[in-house]
Amino acid sequence: MSPARVRRTQWLAGSVVALALVCAGAATVATARGDGAAPAAAPAPRAPSADSADAGFAREMAVHHQQAVEMSFVVRDRTQDEDVRRLAYDIANTQANQRGMLLGWLDLWELPKTAPAGEEPMAWMAGHQGHGGHGAAGFEPHDGALMPGMATRTEMKRLGAAEGREAEVLFLQLMTDHHEGGVTMAEGCAELCAVPAEKRLAQGMVDAQRSELDLMAGMLAERGAAPRP
Repeated sequence: MSPARVRRTQWLAGSVVALALVCAGAATVATARGDGAAPAAAPAPRAPSADSADAGFAREMAVHHQQAVEMSFVVRDRTQDEDVRRLAYDIANTQANQRGMLLGWLDLWELPKTAPAGEEPMAWMAGHQGHGGHGAAGFEPHDGALMPGMATRTEMKRLGAAEGREAEVLFLQLMTDHHEGGVTMAEGCAELCAVPAEKRLAQGMVDAQRSELDLMAGMLAERGAAPRP
């Protein structure tokens, strides 16, 4: 090999080594500065506090839904009317699933599933239209009814003892009251809650239960009855 060719080969080899060193140095600097690095993961959203609207709604609507599920199972065994049984099944299935979501969020947020002792029902709704910071507008829990719209123990016993048309009418009246209370609570969360998924769930409850209120009014009329005053 000629001396010139040897020198050219050595120059090319040296250039490759030098270029590699430059690239390695640039990569090191870029890494140190964060240039070209994968973006850092976004911080996890902050969990709601125990006294937030999100937590209050999840706790209390889970209790509210549980009674609706119980009433639906009771009437299923007290009538053979397919329309009432179908409605009861839909309510039980929907509200059991929603209750599971609400309790799951409380677990995820590491928050208690029961309200602090002495807290007014629906105190989390302070500031919602018509509630002005006074919980459930002066509602006092009584005879097992813990929130507006919930049936009392006495009413649940009556439902369990009724048969046929009497059971159908009582169920529709009690569930109408229950839905009206539930809609008020869900409207409160749709306005006050901060977690987007929970706000969407609450608005879905409002829309679905209003539709069922119309349906139940028609079913009561077919049976010569009406919602309770």
